[in-house]
Amino acid sequence: MMFMSRHGGGRRLRAFALASAVLLGAGGLTLAVRAEAAPAAVQSAPAPFASDRLSVEVIGSGPDVILIPGFGSSREVWRAEAERLAPTHRVHLVQLAGFAGEPWSHGDGAFVQPVVEALLAYIDAAGLERPAVIGHSMGGLEAVMLAQQHPDRVGRVMSVDSLPFFSAMFGPQVTSENARPFADQAAATILNADEAGFRTGQEQTAAGLVRDPATRTAMVDWSMASDRQAMAAAIRDVMTTDVRPGLAAMTTPVWAVYAADADGGSPAALADSMWTSQYADLPGVTLIRVDDSRHFIMADQPARFATIVDRFLAD
Repeated sequence: MMFMSRHGGGRRLRAFALASAVLLGAGGLTLAVRAEAAPAAVQSAPAPFASDRLSVEVIGSGPDVILIPGFGSSREVWRAEAERLAPTHRVHLVQLAGFAGEPWSHGDGAFVQPVVEALLAYIDAAGLERPAVIGHSMGGLEAVMLAQQHPDRVGRVMSVDSLPFFSAMFGPQVTSENARPFADQAAATILNADEAGFRTGQEQTAAGLVRDPATRTAMVDWSMASDRQAMAAAIRDVMTTDVRPGLAAMTTPVWAVYAADADGGSPAALADSMWTSQYADLPGVTLIRVDDSRHFIMADQPARFATIVDRFLAD
């Protein structure tokens, strides 16, 4: 999840600190792959896999597609799209530890890079051959990192309303280093908020990040069920991770799909400028703007999003 609307000076920092904390996307915990059959789809389960960073549910049969949710989100954010794809694809629905009720046991340790390593381990354990990887927000960042670090293991990547360096939304002068105090502040906000205040913040954030009422409700439920330490660790990593220096050397095809909404979301011109500049060094990147949508494009514009996914997978 994108964790903030992309306009509004001081309000932008407050939204970033709270919204990214609550809605972006465990030592000793063993998580097994769960295989569930989808309607009209032949189930083909991958090899057993155990991780304390993520679990994976598999539906469908065909070419492999990995779906990664964003900050604070459940894999259920992908459910409608996964079931649509299941008759023609084997879909791997990732759930990140610490979010939406999944246990977390890593304290304030690193979040994002260990997820990337766990995704690679899953690809190996499941015997996947260069799967397509689609990630939303923080999940999109992790997908790009996976392709940067292991280009021979990923077939193609789609980042959904995700940036190579989220803190660049504060301005071109921002670096990973000078974003660190704000990242620490965002983490502290998550850890120190009382339950009622935290819920109120999530409700306000959800209204700015998605138009669809059902998804707004689900977003609040997912964030309230998430582990605060996991969220704090994740927000620190997201706000200080800049993968732009590695874009120029990438060979994996990347599609960057982003939202614009003239009615309370990001204006099209601002969104175009941000995504064009952020992905400028990535050879051959495909940039696609989806209008009349906020951060959760798959919920706000499901038909348009499905068409884009089909083109991406067929390309």
